[in-house]
Order: sequence, then C-alpha cells, then structure tokens
Amino acid sequence: MACSIHFRRVLIGAVMLCLATMAKAQQDPLFLQYWMVETQYNPAAVGKQDQLNITAALQTHAMGFDDAGTTLFAGADAAFQIGKSRHGVGGLFQADNIGIFSHKKFSVQYAYQLKMGKGKAHRLSIGASADMLAESADGSKADTEEGNDPAFGSSQMDGSRIDASVGLLYQFKNFNMGLSMLHATAPEVELGEKNIYDVKRLYNVNAAYVIKTRNPYFTVMPSAAFRTDLNEWRADVTARFAFERDKKNFNFGADYAPLHSFAIFIGCVFHGINICYSYEANTEGMGIGAGQHEVTLGYKLDLNLGKKGRNLHKTVRWL
Repeated sequence: MACSIHFRRVLIGAVMLCLATMAKAQQDPLFLQYWMVETQYNPAAVGKQDQLNITAALQTHAMGFDDAGTTLFAGADAAFQIGKSRHGVGGLFQADNIGIFSHKKFSVQYAYQLKMGKGKAHRLSIGASADMLAESADGSKADTEEGNDPAFGSSQMDGSRIDASVGLLYQFKNFNMGLSMLHATAPEVELGEKNIYDVKRLYNVNAAYVIKTRNPYFTVMPSAAFRTDLNEWRADVTARFAFERDKKNFNFGADYAPLHSFAIFIGCVFHGINICYSYEANTEGMGIGAGQHEVTLGYKLDLNLGKKGRNLHKTVRWL
C-alpha cells in the first residue's frame, strides 16, 4: 500500500541522513572498515581463517544532526573439519537506528570450502545465511505537520520477515576476492497496517591483497569494495599499512570513495585485541563536518581440539 505524502517526507528526511554512510542499501549500513566485518556482507567469509573470529563495530551517523543514529554490529565465526572436508559457521547481530526508524538483522551463516588447483592451494568458499529482519518505526516521534495522519500511525509500528543471503569467496595465498548477494528473496515487510517497507537485493564485490615488503616488519594491504542495489552504488579504494615488531602491532591507512567521501583510520593490537578507529568525511552533500566515527574491535583465538582431553587456546597476531 502506498505511503502518504507526509510519510514520504519523513522517509526522505531519514534517507538524506543515511547518505553519509549508505549507498541507499535499505537497512544495510556500510562499515568503512569493511575488511574487519567481512561476514556482515558475505556469508562465504565465515571460517575464512583457522581461528575463532569475534568482531564488534560501532558507527555514528552524520555528525551535527539530531537523531542521526548509530549502527552496531557483533559477529563470530569459526572453521571446522568433518573428515577431509572443511566448513565454516557463524552468526551475527546488526542494529541500525536513524530517526524514527530501526532496522535489526539476526543471521545464522554457513560456508562449504573447496580446495582446488595444483597442490590444492586455491580455496573456494560457497556460503549462505538465513536472516531474520526486524523493522520498526516510532510514529509518535514523527512530525507529519498534521495531526492524526491516517497513513502514518501515531504509535510504534513493527514488522519482520525471514530472508536469505548467498556468497562466494576465492582465496589464493595472499589474495582473496568475494562476491555476494544480500536479501536474495527481496522481501516486503509490513509496518503496521498501512505501510510496506521494500527491501532491495544488495550486490557486493570485494578484493584484498597482502604485500610483503623487503622490510620484514612492514606490510602493505590494498583492498577495494563495490556495492550496488542496481539503482545506487558505492565504490571504496583502501590502502592499509601495518608495522609489527617485538609483539607491537600498529596499522593505519586511508580510504577514498569517489563522489562520496575520504577517510583515515588508525589502529593497534592491545592484549590480543585489534582496535581500529576511523573518521569518514563527506566530499559531497552534507560536507566534511557531517562525517561519521567508527570503532571496530577484533579478537582471534586458536582452537586446537586435536589432543585428547585438552583444549588449547592461543591468541594470534592480526594482519
């Protein structure tokens, strides 16, 4: 059912705030540090590494705007063997709040990993996830200019749908490339009795490479990502640099999104926890001052279940 003119005004206002962080990707936020939250947009990335991988991220939206909102992500994944086959499993929770709207997603993810090529040095992961989408809008906070707008309720409106996502991830030595489609079912979520929230399919392509330099302590990690819903798009080109020596690990870099933004980030590994902070400044639209802050935490843990009666835990360094 079509929304009223007043409802569309409120929706358009919220979307304008989202432009600093999203490529009109419906309820899917864009994290600047996309390489640390890879399972957020590609289910084939679960079990990518041998360790148990735990990640959390917090992002603020356009600074200087009331009710601009925040985005929270938390996920965990791990790999395991069944005979000679390798598998990955994971789960995530995501909450994106802006203005009167709230978008939540709960996902259970699985990936089957195939070794290919001479010496089986190539790995192809085929992943899928079952997603629960929970959408809500607090009509009591909406300014519709006219009271008792019949097209927009004055109370909390909620709706949910089951969804699915699929993805592929190719890995070879220090190179990896992923392709995924979120919201494969393109569901329609009913909000209350008079509004429908259309969820578009979102396509993602990403690639990354680790370059070992002549200096054994210094590593260069270029990466790129492209996202589109076949209407709007966003591309990111990122250069990361890491220095590691005597158990000290520092990393820094910059990201450029054409026609969108420029960002810088800096991080370190502290007691086995990878901490990264970034600030993204808009080069178009709302301007540099209306940027966003983002903090991401990552922790990896070795799980060695090979010895009887023992479960050896060991933290590992991050690149």
